[in-house]
Amino acid sequence: MKRLIIFTLLLTLAAAPANAQWLKGIFKKKAPADTVAGMQRLTEVMNLLQKQYVSDPNTDKLSEDAIRYMLKTLDPHSIYVPAKEVKRTNEALQGNFEGVGITFSVIDDTIRVQEVFAGGPAEKVGMMPGDKFLRMDGVNATGDSAVNSFVFRHLRGKKGTVVVTDMLRGKDSITFHIVRDRIPIHSIEVYFMEDDSIGYISLMRFARNSVSEFRKALDQLRKQGMQSLILDLRGNSGGYLDIACGLSNEFLSPGRMIVYQEGRNRPRQDFRAARVGHFRKGDLVVLIDEGSASASEIVSGAVQDWDRGLIIGRRSYGKGLVQTMYNLSDGAQVRITTARYYTPSGRCIQRPYDNGTDEYNRELQNRYKHGELFSADSIHFPDSLKYTTFGGRTVYGGGGIMPDIFVPIDTTPSTPFYRECRRKGILNQFPQYWADQHRTDTLVADFDCYMANYDSLTVDSDFVAYAATKGVVLDSILDSLYADDTLGRNAYSFATHEHFLHLQIKALLSDNLFGRGHYYRIMKEEDPVYRVAVETLRKNSGKN
Repeated sequence: MKRLIIFTLLLTLAAAPANAQWLKGIFKKKAPADTVAGMQRLTEVMNLLQKQYVSDPNTDKLSEDAIRYMLKTLDPHSIYVPAKEVKRTNEALQGNFEGVGITFSVIDDTIRVQEVFAGGPAEKVGMMPGDKFLRMDGVNATGDSAVNSFVFRHLRGKKGTVVVTDMLRGKDSITFHIVRDRIPIHSIEVYFMEDDSIGYISLMRFARNSVSEFRKALDQLRKQGMQSLILDLRGNSGGYLDIACGLSNEFLSPGRMIVYQEGRNRPRQDFRAARVGHFRKGDLVVLIDEGSASASEIVSGAVQDWDRGLIIGRRSYGKGLVQTMYNLSDGAQVRITTARYYTPSGRCIQRPYDNGTDEYNRELQNRYKHGELFSADSIHFPDSLKYTTFGGRTVYGGGGIMPDIFVPIDTTPSTPFYRECRRKGILNQFPQYWADQHRTDTLVADFDCYMANYDSLTVDSDFVAYAATKGVVLDSILDSLYADDTLGRNAYSFATHEHFLHLQIKALLSDNLFGRGHYYRIMKEEDPVYRVAVETLRKNSGKN
């Protein structure tokens, strides 16, 4: 850390001494000769730029660019975070931020309230989903101002401060004085019972409140009779190590290793399960995919190595480098890789990055190109990467966690009409538009009522009409597709040919009307990974 701080100071001080003796004094004669020589060169260049460059150099930007480039050449996950971005970057992992407590969408140059958090500042003053922003603190909030950065700049702020918003609700203008407060960021937005014995929990991130949220969800599912659990870690890019260990502890017997880490200047450190665990018995399935990384891989690796449960899905991302956070004197941070993670059987989670950061970042594109997302047969592991679980099963290292049951990515739902609607953002715009028109309808009074009455609503035809106003005309697409097939054109029906789109609209509308978490309750029927998990658990319990 000391070397990095000194390096930063050297780059930002205009007239730093440029001699090796001074540098040796700073390092107390512990720095290698090549390090001292390298630091001297940097100082000399900065001095030359300050004195001789054609215009005044921006030394602050030069230092940031140099630090970013230096870290980039080391590994893909060592990063520099400027002081102004530190708070925002840490919010998701801390589990809260300070603001008014809403989610929003921008449609037709208008900022609309999508969800109002229960108990939050916005709900307390009476803000409702569907309200449209006219002004924030007297500043026009429509047209060119209708962008995400404008909303964050005006609605987020210190707890206890006030933001004044002018809103449009129907034809009425309403003014709210909202006192900002601390808003929780939930790790778990959806959990439910699939049937009378199988429960489902989706964990979106490993934040400070993740384990306590998991336990609350677990308790609620147990009250409904849960005996088997599906834990969904797909798309979960990770978070804190201690939270990953805390979650793993819920499943493993006391004393069992969860993960260990080791680095050049970090002696091996083992992390083991403690005494208290809330789901150490009962069938367990963990869902992963190419978006599951870091903490997600620690949990799934431990579950797999101890044969505690089955891993279902696709190979995980392969991020097994330990970042240690260091604060710099100006409030900025650097997160430097100090060790690697290993599963209990000794597998290194980190995939190779020898070909550079750019190639490393193209990994997921390459998986798609090489067919890995479609077939497990396209993945080849050398014998040198073979490991054995504590139950005697063969597993492989080399980067990421390979699932016990592979389920390919599903591309069948895509139709020309669906692709055009998605490309133009219509799929995201329509639910807000439709919900604004129908929030007070008795047929959508609550989620159960909505599900019971959905088929009697005119949502499909409303969607087709709305898409046409945005330039995506279904009839024109069908005429082109069935130009030489009159029978096929006449046989077309929205419900049959656009089944996935029909279901997705239904799910997106439920989220908009009743809050986040309702979407997946509907879409799970079209999720092949989830369906395989359910079938596997039912087979294991003899209920199939």
